[in-house]
Amino acid sequence: MPLLQSDFAPTLPFKNTYFNTMYRPFFMKDACTYQRKRITTWDQDFIDLDFSIIGTKTIALLIHGLEGSSASTYMTAAANHLNETGIDTVCFNLRSCSGEDNLQLSTYHSGKTEDVDFVVRYLLENYEYENIIIVGFSLGGNLTLKYLGEYQQTLSPKIKGAIAVSVPVDITTAEKEMDKLKNKLYVEIFFKTLKNKILEKAFKFPEYNLDKDRLFKATKFKHLEILYTVPVFGFKSPEDYWKKASSKPYLVKIDRPTLLINAKDDTFLSPECYPIKEAMQSNYFFLETPEYGGHVGFITSFKQQENKWLEQRITRFIEEHIQI
Repeated sequence: MPLLQSDFAPTLPFKNTYFNTMYRPFFMKDACTYQRKRITTWDQDFIDLDFSIIGTKTIALLIHGLEGSSASTYMTAAANHLNETGIDTVCFNLRSCSGEDNLQLSTYHSGKTEDVDFVVRYLLENYEYENIIIVGFSLGGNLTLKYLGEYQQTLSPKIKGAIAVSVPVDITTAEKEMDKLKNKLYVEIFFKTLKNKILEKAFKFPEYNLDKDRLFKATKFKHLEILYTVPVFGFKSPEDYWKKASSKPYLVKIDRPTLLINAKDDTFLSPECYPIKEAMQSNYFFLETPEYGGHVGFITSFKQQENKWLEQRITRFIEEHIQI
């Protein structure tokens, strides 16, 4: 589909990408009352799903970003708004992200769509929803897009469409973008939890043989991938991981209404993360690129009651393009 025109128009302070990106996690106060369901995976691990059910025929599966959880403010805001508009929600806490470490050495990564498929199949087999919509943010958005394309031939007709927000669809170039000085603070924030998780895994699994000195000195995502992602998940190299995990090659295979919202001022994203050609050539894949918004920000003003543009955009796309 052609590029969609965006009506996102923030006030002056929120035209700054760093301000918009950081405002939501540090100053927004959204909370949602969940009912947690722990499900056992095929490899004897567990995944925690947090439901917010009002009793409808449609459920939205929400997938958070790197080191996020169902408690992330963009997740709670989306869950609350979807409930208000008559849609049940379930937040998928990626392995190790629900407040308790998972049981296996492996956790999650940007392309681990087998876990998404497992959760979707669980919903299909254990609930009577007529419609499932997937909403993913950042890393969760990459999982969403890759899943829809990768599993296109076996997807249930009950999966009606998806919305993905602030997604590094081309991980190879996005990682190079993250290495730049402008993103140093963000990387340090992520590394606080990522390094601790890797250390905990090394303690639980001595056979892992972690080089702790290299871990402490790591300053780039590539360093962590060499130490953890590549050996644990069986990739040949970080470059192999980037290529195989990226959702961009799968966009052309998507066969149900799907919206990607990537702000032009998102410092996490490279030029290759704006798949204009793929959108223009598809009947199902929509791309919206607001001038502002930062990374999973899209805050318009200091008035919290007015800061629902992203949530309203999600539900508007559902109303206009997804048949439920």
